[in-house]
Amino acid sequence: MRLEQHVSGFAKATPEALAVCGPDGDLTYRELDVRADVLARELASLGVAAGDRVVLWVPKSVFAVAVTQAVLRLGAAYVPVDPSAPPARVAALIADCGPAAVVTTGSRISALPPLPALVAEDDLSGWAARPAARPAVERSPDADLAYVLYTSGSTGTPKGVCVSHSAASAFVTWAAAELEVTPSDRLSNHAPLQFDLSVFDLYAAFRSGASVHLVPELSLPRDLVRFVVDHAITVWYSVPSALTMMMEFGHLLDVPRLPLRAVVFAGEVFPVAHLRVLRERLPSAALHNFYGPTETNVCASHRVGDIPADRSEPVPIGTAAAGDEIWAVREDGTIAAPGEEGELVVSGPTLMTGYLGHEPLKGPYATGDVVRRLPEGGFLYLGRRDGMVKVRGYRVEPGEVEAVLHTHPDVLEAAVTVTGSGHLARLVAWVSTRSGQPLRAGEVKRFLAARLAPHLVPDLVRTASRLPRTTNGKVDRRALSEQDNRSERLQP
Repeated sequence: MRLEQHVSGFAKATPEALAVCGPDGDLTYRELDVRADVLARELASLGVAAGDRVVLWVPKSVFAVAVTQAVLRLGAAYVPVDPSAPPARVAALIADCGPAAVVTTGSRISALPPLPALVAEDDLSGWAARPAARPAVERSPDADLAYVLYTSGSTGTPKGVCVSHSAASAFVTWAAAELEVTPSDRLSNHAPLQFDLSVFDLYAAFRSGASVHLVPELSLPRDLVRFVVDHAITVWYSVPSALTMMMEFGHLLDVPRLPLRAVVFAGEVFPVAHLRVLRERLPSAALHNFYGPTETNVCASHRVGDIPADRSEPVPIGTAAAGDEIWAVREDGTIAAPGEEGELVVSGPTLMTGYLGHEPLKGPYATGDVVRRLPEGGFLYLGRRDGMVKVRGYRVEPGEVEAVLHTHPDVLEAAVTVTGSGHLARLVAWVSTRSGQPLRAGEVKRFLAARLAPHLVPDLVRTASRLPRTTNGKVDRRALSEQDNRSERLQP
């Protein structure tokens, strides 16, 4: 079933049930259904048709959710862009994906180049929810594309991951069943729309007739805990660092009667000491570790049971999920046996169709993640084969940040590393300069913030006379990381 069809079904079956709650109001299933139809008609009048793409550069809101539904009803695909991304980066993504329309807020239009269909939120009268007939849709071979999510690119250019309705539905159907989501559930939506965790939040809710509650962006840990209580959230899904911050600084575990019946985490390793405390505080709640890169959404899962006091390793990423098959390939090309390490490879229904503008994916997908096959079944995540890192759940290709650093007029060499782990992980930019003078961290951050998404802007900037090199002439990132970990004269 296509992603947008669930809302229409519940609009007929339970029209007054709450569908989505956000900073700009609440909508029942009937209201969401009507507004999506009207918005679809207005986008169609602008020329959006099946097989097209529509960029969304808007804050996370009920309006944004309604627009995604409208785009899907036209047989088009939506492309959510970080609402806090600088205009230069948004313009580059627009040029890359060639959308039929861009939906944004009125204040942002002047920051973008002229486009055939640049639509301000205020100009879409569909938000007034006028009843309208659903526009007729002629399906095209490309109409199975549901959305495109841009990820950090190792070559310095973001990559658009293309996900079909069938791939997203395979995951959502499995996940809703795995979590036993029912109409009485209230799901949180902590992740931004451009992050693949949001797919579960929205569509598992709509598939089950439950409600999804949009967490305000940039919320403090104590605000997140208050959100869980005030909205009586029963199913929470986020990166582990958000949960750790909620526990440490929001006093999540001090709340006497938490409504949570299930907690799901993904996107990075959950430090086992913190996870053990959460497990002990919520003994009856289902805790799930979901694993998978954006290219597969979720391809493996592990249900967390008791965690022994002497366990120091993270919990496993588990076994294959959502109908996928996973295995590990050793360096010699053979399949890893129990106890052996290798690169995790995925095949199955949740795989992306490919990267936008590139050849379609054919065959299995090699994740680049190194795992160990466990004797009892499943896999344990060990790290990456390449330089890609995770910071606060976001995928960061150091090469993308380094490419922009090298455009700074005084930067001679640049390298990006990570210091710390979990919610304490910080992105560090190392540079050597043409002038021989240290760069001011604030100036470098402003330079990068005008060209990169916020999560790609380093937390720390350090200047060295020259960057260390390995014997083959490459930047010695291990040596830089060792200096980071010694925390010598870190610049704020």
